[in-house]
Amino acid sequence: MAQDFDGLVAVVTGGASGIGLHTARLLASRGASVACLDLSDVAEAPLVGVQCDVSDDDSVRAAIDAVVERFGRLDVLVNNAGIGAQGNVCDNDDAEWHRVFDVNVVGMVRVSRAALPYLRQSPHAAIVNTGSIVAWAGLPNRALYSATKGAVLALTLSMAADHVREGIRVNCVNPGTADTPWIGRLLDSAADPAAERAALEARQPMGRLVGADEVAEAIVYLASPAAASTTGAALAVDGGMFGLRPRPN
Repeated sequence: MAQDFDGLVAVVTGGASGIGLHTARLLASRGASVACLDLSDVAEAPLVGVQCDVSDDDSVRAAIDAVVERFGRLDVLVNNAGIGAQGNVCDNDDAEWHRVFDVNVVGMVRVSRAALPYLRQSPHAAIVNTGSIVAWAGLPNRALYSATKGAVLALTLSMAADHVREGIRVNCVNPGTADTPWIGRLLDSAADPAAERAALEARQPMGRLVGADEVAEAIVYLASPAAASTTGAALAVDGGMFGLRPRPN
């Protein structure tokens, strides 16, 4: 595997599990020094765990400063931390709307804001935000979650425009339904987990859930010097869910 991240330092929020962990491992395998920012500071070597709550600005700033103090620089930021929500617009109260937006959207703002002074000093600066297919496709009982991921898509485009002249690329990846611990917990809580999984798989034209490792590959590509001319892009990793309309079997 090409070591195209040799000498670069990457931060992955929500890096303790799921897509974040797969992304952190892949970045490290390609030469990056990687800090995983999560509510726990536990991380497997060679990853470095840094405790961080993206809903708290002081926590975010302290975590980013700790990474730079340790490694001396920051080149790549993967804004991956997020939480889920279910229901239509009637099913979550104001407090829950504020909580999910605070983590999924304002959390990205906090981390990006803290990282930008260091990213401006990098010759290979890149930010990749984890979005979702729900930014494009209307799925039932995902009103709150969809609203936050629509905001992430708009935020990505705005940030890309704001920072392109500074040499900082900003892109996002929009996964379909991915085989992650969060989806696993949703399936476990379903009345018929096997039937629910089959329905989720059938919803994606390729007939299966997206692998977390597949999403990580897309994130790492957009973060890499190989994507030096790509900014303001939203890359779907969704088994064809957004763009394809195959005929029923």
